[in-house]
Amino acid sequence: MVSSGEGHQMPLYEFRCAADCGSFERSFPIADAPGTTRCPRCDRDAVRRVSSPRLGHGSSSAMNLLDSTKRSAHEPDVVTGPPPGTTAGRSPVTNNPLHRRLPRP
Repeated sequence: MVSSGEGHQMPLYEFRCAADCGSFERSFPIADAPGTTRCPRCDRDAVRRVSSPRLGHGSSSAMNLLDSTKRSAHEPDVVTGPPPGTTAGRSPVTNNPLHRRLPRP
């Protein structure tokens, strides 16, 4: 999405030139998005391509989670020990008298 001067958001559309100049993007209102436009390099017709939507510009907690998950693939967090408050390696203590008859590990 691209912000117009009036504060409105307009989507980006991808176009591909018929003369193999490559792809380029243009911003149009959704209701006015054309099927073709002029290539900025050779001034020939360029056809609108179907492309993935650019929805990743949010700041929600879901987007933050996706970003941190993606980042952890090549920048994993360094862990120096178990998190505080955990009982690593110890089994929980029970006060139920029936559990006394169970075999111990």
